[in-house]
Amino acid sequence: MRTIEVVESDPTWPVHFATERERLSRMLGAVVVSIHHIGSTAVPGLAAKPVIDVLMEVTDLASLDACRGAMILGGYTPRGENGIPGRRYFHKGVPVRTHHVHAFAVGDEALARHLAFRDYLRTHAEIAREYGELKQALARTWAQDPARYVEGKDALVKRIAAQAMAAWRPQSPA
Repeated sequence: MRTIEVVESDPTWPVHFATERERLSRMLGAVVVSIHHIGSTAVPGLAAKPVIDVLMEVTDLASLDACRGAMILGGYTPRGENGIPGRRYFHKGVPVRTHHVHAFAVGDEALARHLAFRDYLRTHAEIAREYGELKQALARTWAQDPARYVEGKDALVKRIAAQAMAAWRPQSPA
């Protein structure tokens, strides 16, 4: 069973992302259109689970599926859609996860939603602080129950996501 741990922001998280972005680009070549750092580790100062979330835009899912072996050789465990239609999900790190890759085909609206959420938290410090404090409290209460941890964040995540999409203008690619 995974334990939920939320830690203070680590200034090395962007470096870890950049290293992994280069590895993924080399492994997957022309299948990759763009790779972005998302999730709480992509927001400076935000408390987070110490797992780098990667958003990958790919030419198409069939081409990515054909690279399954390369992802496995790169240390990733493929999980298919893992509950989200149109996504390919991979995680890296056993027994402690270090990276999650969320991949979508060019044009999938999930790409914009993930980037909007990240960008909104980057530019709204008070909301990012509220989100971080909630995650820390939930992790203390539900460290052994990931489903309850996620459920506890749901209302705030939905509120932030709606605000983010209403305000989103694409920023930098990283």
